Amino acid sequence: MRLQARGLLAQSELAGAGITDPQLCASYRACRRLNAAHGRTYFLATRLLPEGKRPYVHALYGFARYADEIVDDLGSGLTPAEKTLRLDAWAGRFLAGRTDDPVLPAVLDTIRRWDIPLEHFQAFLASMRMDLTVREYATWDDLMTYVYGSGAVIGLQMLPILEPSHDAAAPYARDLGTAFQLANFLRDVGEDLRRDRVYLPQESLALFGVDREVLAGGVVDGRVRRLLAFEIARCRELFRAAAPGVRLLHPTSRPCIQTALRLYAAILDEIEKADYQVLDRRVRVGTARRLRVALPAYIRATRAGNAAVSQ
Repeated sequence: MRLQARGLLAQSELAGAGITDPQLCASYRACRRLNAAHGRTYFLATRLLPEGKRPYVHALYGFARYADEIVDDLGSGLTPAEKTLRLDAWAGRFLAGRTDDPVLPAVLDTIRRWDIPLEHFQAFLASMRMDLTVREYATWDDLMTYVYGSGAVIGLQMLPILEPSHDAAAPYARDLGTAFQLANFLRDVGEDLRRDRVYLPQESLALFGVDREVLAGGVVDGRVRRLLAFEIARCRELFRAAAPGVRLLHPTSRPCIQTALRLYAAILDEIEKADYQVLDRRVRVGTARRLRVALPAYIRATRAGNAAVSQ
């Protein structure tokens, strides 16, 4: 029954978007499944958009997740060089407009419908290639080169679908995409380390007397707490900088982005509540808090949708 309900909801979203071609429908459904399975917070926020916009957001998530799985497929036994070839082959099919792939038809359709610049996807793929060879970043600026492609451009890809009222929304979208990515880094320090990656600047580690060996030891001592507190404060500054941009979006888009902002920022709160224990576990925002944030937003989204229809 639950699967049937999900199928009906997915079909309703596709109908709302005017998507009827069978191949496109199958691709959009594949992207939706990736979003629902791997991006719980992102997926929940997407539910606050009008039905007709949700498939396009699922497609963007599907693109990012599909590339990420190529890079982080730990069970494949492939070397970084072999993964690079695999990623480049998939990227080549994407750039050539090939549709013989589970997610690419939906992604290419989304790009065409919303006139999303291809350069944002090229920047994302460049950062994915960095993940196959770069294990750490010396400075904040070095990290931001990676984060531009892995985080900031996600906000820029989304922006046309959110229908901003002014071009001034773009810097806010970049800041929010960056903040989302940094919150993920802080939550996943231990998990990333087990993949032999450190997404905290080496200059920050050195500032607090921390190195890779200290992190690998799994003990959150005073040095590690001070390091994480420092980076959390920096991430919160980005969330605060991005928040005014929500007002520049279409009224029906605001509840989605405001909810996503609050839920991702809540990751930082949960890290603090857990006494910064992120080396041996993945801190999560609990269901109760997610619902406290999402339910009022759902009411606002419904009102905004009704208001838009009546205009």
